Amino acid sequence: MVFGETVNGVQVPETLNRKEFQRQFGIIGESLEMQELVQVIQHVAPTDITVLVTGESGVGKEVVAQAIHGASKRAKKSMVTVNCGAIPEGIIESELFGHERGSFTGASGERKGYFELADGGTIFLDEIGELPLATQVKFLRILENGEFLRVGSSVARKVDVRVIAATNKDLEAEVRNGNFRQDLFYRLRSVNVRIPALRERKEDIPLLFEKFIEEFSAKNGIRFGGMTPAAKDFIQHYYWQGNVRELRNVVESMLVLERGKKLDVDDIKKYLRIPSDERNLPVLVSKTNDFDERQLLYRALIELKNDMLDVKNILKNVIGMNGASGGNQNSSPNAIQENMSLAEMERRMIETALKKYHNNRRLAADELKISERTLYRKIKEYGI
Repeated sequence: MVFGETVNGVQVPETLNRKEFQRQFGIIGESLEMQELVQVIQHVAPTDITVLVTGESGVGKEVVAQAIHGASKRAKKSMVTVNCGAIPEGIIESELFGHERGSFTGASGERKGYFELADGGTIFLDEIGELPLATQVKFLRILENGEFLRVGSSVARKVDVRVIAATNKDLEAEVRNGNFRQDLFYRLRSVNVRIPALRERKEDIPLLFEKFIEEFSAKNGIRFGGMTPAAKDFIQHYYWQGNVRELRNVVESMLVLERGKKLDVDDIKKYLRIPSDERNLPVLVSKTNDFDERQLLYRALIELKNDMLDVKNILKNVIGMNGASGGNQNSSPNAIQENMSLAEMERRMIETALKKYHNNRRLAADELKISERTLYRKIKEYGI
């Protein structure tokens, strides 16, 4: 399929460069992580492959789903959005698959479910991790062959629907705990699009902040009085546990309640919540007891600990690989340290893992037993 051609009477959207694509679909960010995310979206959008969108709450999973649908051959059809976590378990099958008249008390007539309503288009199932186990079986059948049964019916129906699912849960852990079917998990993960947390792409925070100010100010006729340099720095380095959603809410609150005022750090703190995990942490408390200093210290300690663990894992891998390569005296840890710097060892291990998995960074990070975030940073650091 080629962008711009007509497929089944529907014109596939024309090729857009990355910035045009982001502008059209409201994806804000210039960080490496966001550039790679947009590239993945552009690759999967023209296909009908099932996509699983993962990421913390508030990162913008629905925005990504809308971009995938909008850049697909189904763009002229509707995208039906379903929040699986908001539908009571007792009626979720009726909502998804529909029901026949008299199939249960109150079913006074037949009703189409969300899958039928999305026929020919896309269905976006948000919070897929909340889907009950009994419903997961029926959902798997639709993924496999497009067939389903309305509640109270024995007649199989078929739909042509592209499925995009999203979750902020660790579905692998849910599978291990017996809360999610393994076969459904693997079927959903045809393509996994992970959206990075806001704190993993801090260079994008000022862009998002300015965009939200511009939109909200224009919509409500509110003047923004500006910010001090310290306030800008504070916003960029804040943890943003609620991600983009939290940032937007803070912007709107500040604009309404601090009308026209030039904002300083203390003004911003009034609209932020202290992470719950900070209450039991050992922190360096100054006389002013500034929250931002304590928070930054805590984050630095956590990142230092994670980096040390990651380096330790890389060293274990290096020693293990060299030990298995022939057992000669040069494979000892001491010989490795004499012949190669730590940076060179890291670089070689990363290059080997990336080559092994054809530049799939998630698999390479798993192989190296480090986080994807650390791998991204190392790739940038070594220019790989």
